Amino acid sequence: MKKLIALALCLAMVIGCLAACGKSGSKTTTDNSSKGDTKQTATTNDTKTNDTNSDSDKQEVTNFTFFITMPNPEINDDNEIAQMIADKWGVKVKETWLTGQTASEATGTLIAGDEYPDFIDSDEMNMLVDAGALIPLDDYIDKYPEFKETWFTETEWEKFRQPDGHIYWINPFGNTYGESKATTHNDEAFWIQVRVLEWAGYPKIETMDQYFDLLESYAAANPTLDDGTPVIPYTILCEDWRYFCLENAGQFLAGYPNDGSVIVNKETMTIEDYNTSEDTRLYLKKLNEEYKKGMVDPESFTQTYDEYIAKLSSGRVLGMVDQWWDFAYTVNDVFKSQGTENKGYNYVPLGLTTKPGMANRWHTYDDTVNQASGIAITKDCKDPEKAFKFIVDCAMDQELHDLRFWGVEGVDYEVDADGLYYRTQEQRERWADTSYKASHKCDYSYFPQWSGTHRDGKNAMQPTEQPSEFMNGMAQPLIDCFNAYGVTTYPGMIGSIVENNGPWFPMYSYSNNFTTETPGGLAWALMGECKHEWLPKVVMAPDFEQGWNEYMEKYNACKPEDFLGEMQQILDTFK
Repeated sequence: MKKLIALALCLAMVIGCLAACGKSGSKTTTDNSSKGDTKQTATTNDTKTNDTNSDSDKQEVTNFTFFITMPNPEINDDNEIAQMIADKWGVKVKETWLTGQTASEATGTLIAGDEYPDFIDSDEMNMLVDAGALIPLDDYIDKYPEFKETWFTETEWEKFRQPDGHIYWINPFGNTYGESKATTHNDEAFWIQVRVLEWAGYPKIETMDQYFDLLESYAAANPTLDDGTPVIPYTILCEDWRYFCLENAGQFLAGYPNDGSVIVNKETMTIEDYNTSEDTRLYLKKLNEEYKKGMVDPESFTQTYDEYIAKLSSGRVLGMVDQWWDFAYTVNDVFKSQGTENKGYNYVPLGLTTKPGMANRWHTYDDTVNQASGIAITKDCKDPEKAFKFIVDCAMDQELHDLRFWGVEGVDYEVDADGLYYRTQEQRERWADTSYKASHKCDYSYFPQWSGTHRDGKNAMQPTEQPSEFMNGMAQPLIDCFNAYGVTTYPGMIGSIVENNGPWFPMYSYSNNFTTETPGGLAWALMGECKHEWLPKVVMAPDFEQGWNEYMEKYNACKPEDFLGEMQQILDTFK
């Protein structure tokens, strides 16, 4: 099977049809507010997009390929906006996404064949560096000082520098231009359908106990959908790296932010292990209780990502833990295209803790720089200079950014007398349609992208953050829910404490680069394998205490102290 995949990849590269996309931030992208040094210096090309280009505007087109170790639908080869971008900027990118393999397997296949797409974004960037597959970007970055100064600070750029002294990739996510216009909660949360909250009279839900009590009550009173399909009170996604949907809620329930792999105690500047904390134990004990009651989807630990998304899209699932980017864009478009969002199927986030009255930090308000992965240019790239220039254009050219995320003026959005962008209802529905997206929409989503304020000072960089678009595109049950709780955005539903994180944040961006060449890196790998195997066992254990104790015995055998010690060394550099 792997040989067939390798052959397909190689063939695709030969004919110019391989591409890809990557991921961010522990699989997390952020649409949160800006740093103190807000990104406002870029001024390149403020003109609006025209839906046609004259022949004199067209450039010689270079066809690049891009492989991303994330699953995603591919756009059509004759995609309209992709062609418009090619005509104006001289670049067309064929993106290929992960199918049928893990990120490690797919990356290993490329390395074994020693043939690569022009761009790559992988979970295993260090493997690619070790294989000599990537070209250093330092000189290219220095050639574009405006981009260099705008996209990251000097300190942030240094986080991407590898042990050999070079920078090989650029994370495309998590940057706010100007003022924040965040409307979505792009981070992790306990999510719940708005119909459940409406049924209960929009109660205040602070703790996981209250959350599961509500799911139980609703499911007892409403055991099926209108067509008789049984509801699923709670499901868990555990496939491959996405087992974070099970694994790391304990840190949030204890009131800590998403450092991912550890807890940072700011008062003592020490690393703590949330895997063994009392909050994590209580969380797993609650899941164990709910599993025994039949509230947890029995397929949780065997379902694939596609099966999980299908369940959410059907409206059957009342609640789950996940990150917005991992489900919402796909699921919400299904609700919109099928008209089921008016049944209250949409999800809103809740900032739960183990005890009432605790401050929660589920929502990250400042920009998050994840240096563990990003877009890179490979040694096989046919024109590295032009490839890097396109990376810069995606970040710095407002017209190009508008095309990627707003679409074509007069077709995908309109402009009112005050210069504000908006969509008609027909345009919103069309933009959510699967076939229209494949043939027309081209967001090149793993190239640099901004959240925040448009360079015209009026609009949002992305439609999801445009206040009028956000509310006009919202289903009535969602509007009713927001009104009931007195909020206007998804972060408002979370109610996280507003604070800036330390310069080390997030710690997962360091641990994601650990290798088994150090004792801490080996422990980190063993800890991951142990948790992936044992957490489902703990949730399903007939005797929770026995299951927990057996898990702790296996976990401690991984020598987590080696991992925690190396993470402490990193944290100490910020003292």
